Amino acid sequence: MNDVERINATKLNSIIMVKFFKYLLATFAGALTFVLFLILMVLIIVSSSEKEVTISENTILLLDLNGPIVDRVIEDDLSSALNSLQGKPATEGLNRLLKNIEKAKRDENIVGIVMESGMPMTGYATIEEIRNALIDFKTSGKFIYSYAPVYTQKAYYLASVADKIYLTPSGMLELKGMYAERTFFKKALEKVGVEIQVFKHGKFKSAVEPFLLEKMSEPARLQTEVYLNSMWDHVKAGIAEARGLSSEKVSALADEMPMFRTDESLIESGLIDGLKYKDEVIGELKELMDVDASDDLEAVTSSKYAKVYVSNGKGFIKEKIAVIYAEGDIDGTSSDGIKSDKLSKTIRKARRDSSIKAIVFRVNSPGGSALGSEIIWREVELAQQVKPVIVSMGNYAASGGYYISCAAHKIVANPTTLTGSIGIFGMIPNAEGLTRKIGVSFDGVKTNKFADMPSLTRPFRKEEKDLLQAYIVKGYDTFIGRCADGRETTKEAIDEIGQGRVWSGVNALDIDLVDEIGGLNKAIELAKEAAELEEYRIVDLPKAEDPIEQFMKELTGEARMFVGKSLMGEEYKYIETLESLKNGYQIQARIPYNLEIK
Repeated sequence: MNDVERINATKLNSIIMVKFFKYLLATFAGALTFVLFLILMVLIIVSSSEKEVTISENTILLLDLNGPIVDRVIEDDLSSALNSLQGKPATEGLNRLLKNIEKAKRDENIVGIVMESGMPMTGYATIEEIRNALIDFKTSGKFIYSYAPVYTQKAYYLASVADKIYLTPSGMLELKGMYAERTFFKKALEKVGVEIQVFKHGKFKSAVEPFLLEKMSEPARLQTEVYLNSMWDHVKAGIAEARGLSSEKVSALADEMPMFRTDESLIESGLIDGLKYKDEVIGELKELMDVDASDDLEAVTSSKYAKVYVSNGKGFIKEKIAVIYAEGDIDGTSSDGIKSDKLSKTIRKARRDSSIKAIVFRVNSPGGSALGSEIIWREVELAQQVKPVIVSMGNYAASGGYYISCAAHKIVANPTTLTGSIGIFGMIPNAEGLTRKIGVSFDGVKTNKFADMPSLTRPFRKEEKDLLQAYIVKGYDTFIGRCADGRETTKEAIDEIGQGRVWSGVNALDIDLVDEIGGLNKAIELAKEAAELEEYRIVDLPKAEDPIEQFMKELTGEARMFVGKSLMGEEYKYIETLESLKNGYQIQARIPYNLEIK
């Protein structure tokens, strides 16, 4: 190397080192900025969360439900603030909504409720509970107005209880009936050389069908038609009663697809009360509330109203009813799912707490691990031996969700709850075809007959299949035995309505899988009666996580989902399904994957 080359090499190294330290400092500065921002947000939130919110007379409770609605939301101002900064809809909780609506009913400062909830993201059973709370609110004589530029069908079902329903001119209203759809993976798996080896018991256990078939089997189609029509009949009747129509008229309107009809036809049909812009709705509210046209309306959001104290006139009450929330897949891969060890510990603590006189077990789960379900069932069984346990079913309480419910004293379901699906299945992939395609082979040595079982790179041998099938049958027998004991009937009776068949809440009442139709409030009332309580207070369990810990968990999950959706779009949900097969428990008690009711 000559002198010129040495000089150039030295310059190049210097440039590289300068850029390296530049990027290093930029990365450090970015991380430091984020940490300082996070600390600032925490200080702001902690400061604001300590303050009790007060409202003035003549105030509206504003319900903006254009986003996800879960069973339970933790009061987390940090996540709410960050969601607001990112322009994302805030997650609302059914627990907060029910408490706020009941509180607003007796709050002298609240004169009415205005809903701007055209696109809620939740199931029909959750909508049903909010709707029933609003119906009860109306007994106070206070008004409910609903306004939106677009109403999805679920949103319209919720809005139908309002005194006035307004739509923006040229807006859209969806009313078309219900549609249940499943995604099938058979052809895609064949293309990559993966075979799904299935072991199941029950002719209706259709959770495995997406991996074996290209369309619904006849039993799966039959059960879907039964519960879908049951749900639609209930929704039609609810809309008809609220709007002064007949169910037949609502069905006829759905067949006309009002979304694409003229604005005037929506008014003539009786579905809405008028076409108004937001300023016109505000003007009408000012007249109704006797507010000067030049003044602003007083309104409070749901999240802020949760911090408003309204006395119930009872003072401190020692006796408690614990509402224990179980939401998501049982022992699934999701960080927000039901972890059997943690939930069991929560139920055990509630059982041992002498101040807790009754337990309301809120189940909103499509099922999951059969073993995890058995572990949770055991704690519910022990709890009901010492105090009343009432189950409240949400959108789903099926398969494993029913397993963990069946030992309770009473089960309350919404009309549109999906439940039952009493059955067990196992799915283990065989990727032998895939490994051959990519030129990978496997060889090994074993000491015993079944030492290499299960294998993902070869098909099951006959003896192995027999063992697994016997294990599935044994699990199913245990499952129907638990149900028979809990429902005080026989295994044969449960088997007759079991075998993996899914039922609506109304169907389930008819066949004695549930005891009453209603929501969370109904279950709490039954718990109060069973415990013979005159006065009580509600405690939500498990205890709320630390807000920062919750935020970091959500940030991690959202980052992972963001990367996945950026690469795959909406098809990312199918990747999640396949991932749950890979990482989840192989023996499952759950309803069909990716069942969408629209």
